[in-house]
Amino acid sequence: MGTSLTSQPHPVPHPAPSTRISGRHTAGSAAKLLMISAFLSGLLALARIKIVLHIFGAGVDQDAYQAAFTLPDLINYFLIGGAASISVITILNRYRVSGDDEGGDRALSVILTTMLVVLGAGVLLGEIFAPQYVWLFFGNFPKDPGGAALCISLTRLMLPAQIFFFVGSVMSSRMQVRRIFIYQAFTPLIYNAGIILGALFLHKQLGVYSLAWGVLAGSFAGAALLNSLGAFRTGLRFRPIVGFRDPAFREWLRLSLPLMIGVSLVMFDGIFLKFFASAQVGGITLITNAKSLFNAPFNVIGPAAGAASLPFFASLFQQHRAYDFSASVGRSVSRLFAVGMIVSAWMIALAPWLMDLLRGGKFNRADATAITQLFAILAITLALWAVQGIYARAFYAASDTKTPMITGTLITVLSIPMYYALFHARGLMGLAIASDIGILVQTASLAILLHRKRLVSLAHLEFGELACALLAALVAFAATAAAAHLLPPVSTHAKDLETIAAASIVWIAAAALTLFATGSKLPAQILRRK
Repeated sequence: MGTSLTSQPHPVPHPAPSTRISGRHTAGSAAKLLMISAFLSGLLALARIKIVLHIFGAGVDQDAYQAAFTLPDLINYFLIGGAASISVITILNRYRVSGDDEGGDRALSVILTTMLVVLGAGVLLGEIFAPQYVWLFFGNFPKDPGGAALCISLTRLMLPAQIFFFVGSVMSSRMQVRRIFIYQAFTPLIYNAGIILGALFLHKQLGVYSLAWGVLAGSFAGAALLNSLGAFRTGLRFRPIVGFRDPAFREWLRLSLPLMIGVSLVMFDGIFLKFFASAQVGGITLITNAKSLFNAPFNVIGPAAGAASLPFFASLFQQHRAYDFSASVGRSVSRLFAVGMIVSAWMIALAPWLMDLLRGGKFNRADATAITQLFAILAITLALWAVQGIYARAFYAASDTKTPMITGTLITVLSIPMYYALFHARGLMGLAIASDIGILVQTASLAILLHRKRLVSLAHLEFGELACALLAALVAFAATAAAAHLLPPVSTHAKDLETIAAASIVWIAAAALTLFATGSKLPAQILRRK
């Protein structure tokens, strides 16, 4: 439940005459807006993790809380399949291009109302069978019956949040088609704020339940309410229509069904990590928070780029501009991958000091050391996690949801023995390694299939820029790590921050000098978008 330097798709057709007055965005400005939102949300997420670890530590309570997200996320994944913000955008964009806004609003009304019936039934079944889910997915977690009962209760409390997320996603889709992203930008901020406020003000009265209530409040206010208000402000004419046989719903179902019945390692990686980590008390907390911390920069440079790019990719494809479509995806992937490699260098080099900031309260130095190792391993593949979303959206923009579904399902199923073997060989570190290998295979498979289907040519990747960025990342890593270790040892959070700040200056200087020396275009592109 959990983005960017990306290229502006080449060139965007019929731009709004004034993005400031209309509130509409180009691909570049939308990505920047969502990147700022993701950055601020990332700061809130870091604060949330710090506060929750300080209050609850790495124990049974937080293991139960983290595990309780699995069933709600599965219901969301299989009943919605990401289609709320992918298939709906594809459909609404076609109505928008043809000038039929009334038809688009009716299609939205049918899809939203009908799926609320389905999703409501799914949530109800989830409430009933929550105990069986805990037994199936976490048979050896936690070690005492009280922890299992806690996980069941938290699961039931957080299940309705999926309804709020679905409403918000559909309403947001209408605004994205109109290139309005401001409401979507505030959604993660409000969601994270809800959990933080719940933890700070209710943990003494409610214990770990304070976090679940924060999830509910944040999903309702940040996703459902805010995006609905925005959609109605843009002139949405919504009326409840339940229509399982309606052409609009059947088209949505045709596009979405592969996403619903297929599985993806992007989703199931987290489930695999939790499943195997449940063998040790605190294991779920350590591996999940390491992944969440790794996701903080990933959420800045990855999902915002994907969310902003999808409407523009879809527009190019629907206008039969095949070359522009391929070049735009290739350029976006190249720049995103380049930035991801350089950011990975910073994360890995400064991992000990970054993770030491979490220490305090019930989260001790040993816990911080354990999470440092997991974080550093996961950070290696930051660029891959970022660009796989771009490649997946290229398929969705081309109305091909079957290919990524089949590919993702095969990779996910075949990955299970790898997670099992590496966990039993290396414990939690083995799980982090398995996660890295899995996303490498996933991303490479999508890129190759796009090339073979003549949708996105591998020749449109900027290999020269990628080589420059790789060299810059290696030089920046070596310089940053050396600078951090040359500074006096730290024992306080203030000293941690001093080391991080000083070493970060070295990282920026080393990366920038290397990029300039190799003739990379990336610095100029960053300055143009500043």
